[in-house]
Amino acid sequence: EDKEQMVLEAMEKAGKPVRPGDVAKSTGLDEGEVSEIIRSLKKKGKITSPKGAFTRQLNENTIFAKNDL
Repeated sequence: EDKEQMVLEAMEKAGKPVRPGDVAKSTGLDEGEVSEIIRSLKKKGKITSPKGAFTRQLNENTIFAKNDL
């Protein structure tokens, strides 16, 4: 749960779509672990994934996380 929050906060802070590797770099977590967390968050409906990047859903607004560095 704490790691999920870390991932969500990293995505929100980035302000645009993000890839798992970008989240891993910004959180210090392993990229594989971040990918698992992202899959879990997606199943819970907390994020969406447009074209290989991920965004965080907040109410009816979307806050984007990092992408395409």
